[in-house]
Amino acid sequence: MLVTAARDIELAEAAASAVVQVHRRLVDLLRIGMTLPEIDSAVARTLEELGCRSAFLGYRVKGLPPYPSHACLSLNECIVHGTHTMTRRGLERGDLLKVDIGVKRDGFIGDAAWTYAIADADETALALMACGRESLRRGVAAMLPGRPLVDWARAVQGHVERERRFCLVRGLGGHGYGRTLHAAPFISNVEPSYHGEWNEAFRRFEPGMLLAVEPMIALSSTEIRSTRGAWPIFTADGSMSVHYEADVLIGGSGPRNLTEELFELPDIVG
Repeated sequence: MLVTAARDIELAEAAASAVVQVHRRLVDLLRIGMTLPEIDSAVARTLEELGCRSAFLGYRVKGLPPYPSHACLSLNECIVHGTHTMTRRGLERGDLLKVDIGVKRDGFIGDAAWTYAIADADETALALMACGRESLRRGVAAMLPGRPLVDWARAVQGHVERERRFCLVRGLGGHGYGRTLHAAPFISNVEPSYHGEWNEAFRRFEPGMLLAVEPMIALSSTEIRSTRGAWPIFTADGSMSVHYEADVLIGGSGPRNLTEELFELPDIVG
């Protein structure tokens, strides 16, 4: 959908703002020993206080059970779609926790993810996180009206794989959203390598597009693995990963990152 009416833009902004507020509250809560069920319960309480609902809880994809959590909570080698039931161990020093928050508010979706190191981070983890943030920043800046969607991928892939020598995982990417969580177009993080790999690569960014864009980066593998009938997606080689996601509205003169304030959050929490 194209969002151009002033009221709809306000609603999209408010949903994105709610996502930022949930992340801000989590920054003050995350600590060593906290469990994923405790974190998910905290997200649920915060969403209720903000007058929102989870956009993820009960979400259905063919071949998988309804998504069981209020937030996607993905630890270390789990890249995305981690659930609060995947482990009951407490958070440990040096863990990388990816928190993806999706909200429903007044008919509009907000959907953005950030990565947090628990209590400490080594040089490799900090470099991986810095790469994720910078690739998101560069990618958003490339989302200019009239330009092809592949400009996003060129900016992201250029930084992650050519400059920083990390790995963008294949088969995952961003998406349109608005009144639904997932909509066309698909936004790949890498340029197509053969004809037909990404059919929408040369579709143009249009004013009014709402796009959730999300680099997913691993230390040493572009490939993923998952367990049949389960949600979490892991790096194929078990290496550390990060995930950053922003809500972007394409305007007539350029992109607006509706979740820009996430860049103010600390890398290390607890």
